[in-house]
Amino acid sequence: MKKFIVFLVGLIIVISCRMFLENNFNKLNKETGDLIENNITNEVIQEKKIDDWRIRLVNYENVLPDNYEIELKNIDSTRQFDARAIEELINMMTAMKKDGITNIWVQSSYRSITRQREIFDKKVNTYLLQGKTQEEAERLTLQTINKPGTSDHNLGLAIDFNYIDYAFDELKGFKWLQQNAEKYGFILRYRKDKEDITKVNYEPWHWRYVGVEHAKKINELDFCLEEYIDFLKEN
Repeated sequence: MKKFIVFLVGLIIVISCRMFLENNFNKLNKETGDLIENNITNEVIQEKKIDDWRIRLVNYENVLPDNYEIELKNIDSTRQFDARAIEELINMMTAMKKDGITNIWVQSSYRSITRQREIFDKKVNTYLLQGKTQEEAERLTLQTINKPGTSDHNLGLAIDFNYIDYAFDELKGFKWLQQNAEKYGFILRYRKDKEDITKVNYEPWHWRYVGVEHAKKINELDFCLEEYIDFLKEN
């Protein structure tokens, strides 16, 4: 009888332990599944936040494919811009003129990757003729010209105003852009205080279309585009 009681007690303990382990295992599985599901959901939401043509990032780390194509429309007889954003550009230029800014014009806009390669190689060759090594020539060139496929101009979303001249930031038009460009979806792409992040020297003439919503948020956060993309990925 004692043996039977001992056996029964042991069986009850084994069954209880098994039930306890199964319940906790199922709970753990559910929590793990929920966590995985939440992470997947967050990744999907995150991808939606940055999967926006207006804020596509091209730089030294993000290169466009050689066959990248977009629909373009003419600003004038020679210059083109992304067809989806050209109306905002035209509206901004019109608003500047209405406010008395008549000495600002579009000097450079869309460039094909082939054209970007020509400009880049020409600058590199200039430095080579000065006696620089290939490495030195490319490093110096990258301070002012992006490699093919890494320029906003290749996206058709960038504008260089007037001549490539640092005195541009002394013009009334530059001050106007600082105060009003975001209303039309444009930001100063290469800021003086963000050179360590963009890896490009300050360019007061270079403005990038990102859309009104993003432009206002970027300026509000005091970010450059690289920082803003990281912000979207983390939030």
